[in-house]
Amino acid sequence: MAHITRFDHVGITVADLDTVTAFFVGLGLEVEGRQYVEGDFLDTVIGIPGSRTEIVMLTSPEGGAKIELSSFVRPGHQPGSPTAAATELGLRNVCFEVDDLPTVLDGLAADGYGLVGGLGEYEDVWRMAYVRGPEGLIVSLAERIG
Repeated sequence: MAHITRFDHVGITVADLDTVTAFFVGLGLEVEGRQYVEGDFLDTVIGIPGSRTEIVMLTSPEGGAKIELSSFVRPGHQPGSPTAAATELGLRNVCFEVDDLPTVLDGLAADGYGLVGGLGEYEDVWRMAYVRGPEGLIVSLAERIG
């Protein structure tokens, strides 16, 4: 029996909401909304009384993929590992399909964001690279080539 009806979003907790939002907007996502959330709903869902967070909801141009960026005001965020390897347990990366991957990578490099490894090709079908974005986030970018 299937219980999932559709994929809704990926949530990412960040320290600097403006910087991470700008990074994803630079890749082509669009800001759908920005707001503070607090009260019984948030306290219940995350299990931390007195919480307050500011969220930015981003969507892909075609309206499919959504990312919720959340920066906690109360309590403060817990530090993560900004140099985590792709093998670290947990959410490994968020992947987006792009056109002209080398040009996208050049633009990200100009903004100070480097590759985790290198630019790889898979069976003449995909070209892919992992980029380390702000706060150590790993973003996978893929281009169909076949």
